[in-house]
Amino acid sequence: MQAKPRPAATPAQALSAMDHLIATILIGQQEMAQQIGLNVTDLTCFAYVIEAGENLLTAGDLAARAHVTTGAVTGILNRLERAGYVTRRPDPTDRRRVRVAALPDAEARVREVYEPYYARLNELFADYSPDEIAVLTDWFTRASALAAGYLEEHCRTD
Repeated sequence: MQAKPRPAATPAQALSAMDHLIATILIGQQEMAQQIGLNVTDLTCFAYVIEAGENLLTAGDLAARAHVTTGAVTGILNRLERAGYVTRRPDPTDRRRVRVAALPDAEARVREVYEPYYARLNELFADYSPDEIAVLTDWFTRASALAAGYLEEHCRTD
């Protein structure tokens, strides 16, 4: 695919567009969490568990990713387990730890809510050339690392 002409934009316009996207995503995340009976933090943690796949996370891993204390993650895991989203498995190398696995039917329920949205995003990506997709991927990856670094520097509470 050939790149389509794009209107010129300044960094300020790009930041404004990003702010609008983030605000819309935050509201959407709340709505989607409500649809499946979770709060946003629990849904976010469940997403991390899904993302980990077969490399099951420990409670400590999950706490670090979600920027919550290990005590808070215990409550999150209790809620997710009671609601039928996760199960805890003993860590095969350290019996003091547990690993967290997504339950397949819960994963399917969440995917059912998100797949129509992701399908629309993929339609939007179809408007971009492979080189443009590479730039977008690079920007998202680097901006995510920047945001994570900023959180570590300025927002840690432990």
